[in-house]
Amino acid sequence: MTDTLRWGVLGCASIAMRAVIPGIQASETGEVAAIASRDLLKAEETARKLHIPQAYGSYEELLANPDIDAIYIPLPNHLHMEWTIRAAEAGKHVLCEKPIALTADEAKRMATACREANVVLAEAFMYRHHPRYARIRGIIAAGEIGEVRGIHGAFTFNNAGDAGNVRYKKEWGGGSIYDVGCYPISAARYMLGTEPVAATVQAFFSPEHGDVDMMASGLLEFPNGVGLTFDCAMWAASRNTLEILGSDGRIVLPSAFVGNPAFTVYGMNGTREETPPELNTYALQADNLARAVWGEEKQLFEPEDAVLNMKAIDACLASARERRRVAIHDM
Repeated sequence: MTDTLRWGVLGCASIAMRAVIPGIQASETGEVAAIASRDLLKAEETARKLHIPQAYGSYEELLANPDIDAIYIPLPNHLHMEWTIRAAEAGKHVLCEKPIALTADEAKRMATACREANVVLAEAFMYRHHPRYARIRGIIAAGEIGEVRGIHGAFTFNNAGDAGNVRYKKEWGGGSIYDVGCYPISAARYMLGTEPVAATVQAFFSPEHGDVDMMASGLLEFPNGVGLTFDCAMWAASRNTLEILGSDGRIVLPSAFVGNPAFTVYGMNGTREETPPELNTYALQADNLARAVWGEEKQLFEPEDAVLNMKAIDACLASARERRRVAIHDM
């Protein structure tokens, strides 16, 4: 076993600088040893700010460094597949920003490449690494809210004034379903422990923003008559919530994906608020990948989970664009 997993970062995206790099640096297992940008000056400036030892002016140079064990990829969505596969071919483990790809087929190719290269691949849904989610699954399994009847999730924010944002480039994988709708979709799949069978989504496509979906409202149908209703937006007031409705109670997360981890259980035995500790989920995410690399623990979420999440996203996007119900097995 190696004492420290040495990370390289491809790109200087905001999420990398603001959250993921500090998270790796705060982890028990990792250090950020290098960062690359196609602009060497930008890489050097970021390296100085974040105390990263090495900076490169190309992604290829970083991948060629034999001292780097793992790569974090925060590049625009359309570049995820290419650079994941190239990292795998270079023998590097990969943490790829969500959504892992533009389609389920791309995600399958990435998973196959990493499996063939014998490297670990993980999708960067940091929120799921907070133990409160396992705790909530336990509450549901214990029957405290009865049988799950439905889930509602929302992740919305207003960034419409930033016209040049990469989220508004359709060909780069822009849009609210890719950017934030993926969170309630992944959460419902995790909570229910099963996969959706169909999607129906209504979306607002904005010509001012590259004709991407700036707001979407959807229904994902799960087996046994259970549904996820969700909305996601990049041009609406901010929300970040999840409600799990049971036959005899409900669980409410006011800050489901970012922020305060407290949640409330309205159960058969009364109401209570649980206040889990505020943990650095980015650090937990990095630690899980490192320990999976070293064989100390299993990945909490393997690449196949990312492929299945992309199948649901594919169906949601097809439904929104074609204005019809989409059966997921037809995708």
